[in-house]
Amino acid sequence: MAKPDWVKELTQWYSQNKRSMPWRDNPLPYYIWVSEVMLQQTQVETVIPYFKRFITRFPDLNTLANSDFQDVLKMWEGLGYYARARNFHKAASLVIQEGNGVIPDNFEDLRKLPGLGDYTAAAVASIAFGQKIPVVDGNVLRVFARFWGIKEDIKTNSVKRHIFDRLKNVISTSRPSDFNQAIMELGALVCRPKNPLCPQCPLQKQCVAFKKNITDELPIIKKKAKIPTYIYGACVIWRGNRFLISRRDNDQMLGGLWEFPGGRLEGNLNLKKQSFELVEKITNLEFKMLKDFYKIRHTYSHFKKELTAYKCQLLEQKVIAGDVVDPEDNFRWITLSEVTNFPFDKATLKVIDKIVKR
Repeated sequence: MAKPDWVKELTQWYSQNKRSMPWRDNPLPYYIWVSEVMLQQTQVETVIPYFKRFITRFPDLNTLANSDFQDVLKMWEGLGYYARARNFHKAASLVIQEGNGVIPDNFEDLRKLPGLGDYTAAAVASIAFGQKIPVVDGNVLRVFARFWGIKEDIKTNSVKRHIFDRLKNVISTSRPSDFNQAIMELGALVCRPKNPLCPQCPLQKQCVAFKKNITDELPIIKKKAKIPTYIYGACVIWRGNRFLISRRDNDQMLGGLWEFPGGRLEGNLNLKKQSFELVEKITNLEFKMLKDFYKIRHTYSHFKKELTAYKCQLLEQKVIAGDVVDPEDNFRWITLSEVTNFPFDKATLKVIDKIVKR
């Protein structure tokens, strides 16, 4: 199959306009893998400082695999979607233990690793190893919904498969790494969700949406249902200059991260009483609630969280084993200066920030 003219124009545009990125400037397979995991649901500008910090701490796959997961979470803190970090750590361990430390160089084997879906496996296989397989992410779907004039919901599997199949024929004529990155770069810089920069687009001449003046109508994306808001309560229990934090179970959302003891409450009735009873049950400690409290709001991908954290004072206890309140080490008494030693979720960090300012 001859290379279509639009592919030549696209890759030429990419060579002249591609942004400098640390994993692009030094495309080691490990760096590509790290970047693609981080880029899931996250923009390049946000990822770059996290990537640099992560690579400094874990310069290679062996270091990552042999590091404590708490250290991995701390490097990931604030980036969100923490299941990515957990799966990446698991996958790194599998590659070290079962693959002699060699990252798989093809889509099929990469796809078998924890956390590598079709998109990430295709990105690593094509960009790091030159496998001729297209990457289909949000940018790619948007670009080709407009380019080919696709008037169906791009989130459906049938549309994703349709675009994948058409691109699979085209990518065979090109250098996979440049082809895939060029499309994603075009979607990020030019073929934007709103107000696309059509005069700057190398695909303009053959773009169906541009010819029909319907770029603002495409792509078609079915509206998501409104995400719910949940009410949470927590207790900041002080013991001298230390306060209590608890670690979430690994099988929970945000598993492995630390927070103030608490949880989701039922309705809006007597939140303070609900919070006290819940934390008393969780910790098996005796404490009193003080007047101060901290309210924050935080939005996750599937729900909004309204958290009230109450300032509390520990009462004299007959038995407190050092700085740990349970044998499984899921609770710690720490000072504000020790906060940087533990990975926290965003909502808890917001409360800590309020405590520091107050």
